[in-house]
Amino acid sequence: MSVFARTLAQEASFGGRGRLRGLAWLMVRQHRAALIACAAATLIGALWIIHERATMLDALHGAGWPAKSSEDLDGATVQRLDNSFNGFARYLGYLPLVFGVFIGAPLLSADHEHGTARLVATQSVSRLRWLAWKLGFALGLVVVTTGVLGALFGWWWRAVRHVVSSNWLDGTVFDNTLPVLMALGLFTTTLGIAIGALARRAVTAMAVTFFTSAAFLLVCDHFRTRLATPRRVAFPFEGAQPAVLNDAVQVDQWIGTASGKVYGWGTCVSDAAPEACRARLGIVNSVWDYFGYDQMATLQWTAAGLLLGGSVLLVALVVWRTRRQAL
Repeated sequence: MSVFARTLAQEASFGGRGRLRGLAWLMVRQHRAALIACAAATLIGALWIIHERATMLDALHGAGWPAKSSEDLDGATVQRLDNSFNGFARYLGYLPLVFGVFIGAPLLSADHEHGTARLVATQSVSRLRWLAWKLGFALGLVVVTTGVLGALFGWWWRAVRHVVSSNWLDGTVFDNTLPVLMALGLFTTTLGIAIGALARRAVTAMAVTFFTSAAFLLVCDHFRTRLATPRRVAFPFEGAQPAVLNDAVQVDQWIGTASGKVYGWGTCVSDAAPEACRARLGIVNSVWDYFGYDQMATLQWTAAGLLLGGSVLLVALVVWRTRRQAL
């Protein structure tokens, strides 16, 4: 409380000095640990991605890639590189959860718990202005950190996508590149802020945010394939896959007749004479439902739009709740 009071009292005296003052100085002072942690994570993560990308490309070029296809490369080398890539992706995937728990949840709840929020009503700073600075500072940290790391991770993946993590619809790639990583970070952070505004106790808000965000991130895995309509292609049964399936992600598989009727892929598998069974049903094609690589941007922006819409609603809830409740 004393820091807040001194800051507001000295706001006028700092004018014209070209330094942080007023609420800007208060946000940096009050949340300097989060600011330092985000700056360190961004810098270290960016340097690590740049280093790993260069190291991976050197290893692949030394093994004869891209003259050699990924299938012709040494399996142990590919596995090592894939493990390195997926290991970093796993840590990057924790960012939305970390932001929600450690930045979003205590942002308002800690001020309510310690009485700082109550002091707003006794100072010249309006409640709405104080809230706008709090939200802007927290969400700004999220945008910068996830924006830099998500962009660099996508840059890394696109350079080696034919060798590692070719399933771009998997959370390893889809959730950790722009714009989804940023949107996920904003959603979990605003979710934590909303929970904190309701709970008004930091530890309680952090615990509830952890379990709620973790459950939400797990549920998201089951909805990626519903963000757009998959394409369908038929090709001769046990024949070569068409070129259109290169870089595609299969979401379902069928077998079908020349007229377009489809059966489950397991049809005739358990039959004593599977070839006769397929001939009787007129099955001549393999049928795939898939998403092409060119659909990746559409799927990601659709997901990001839904998440950003949810974030806006949560921010509106926080503003409405903070303006109406007693500090």
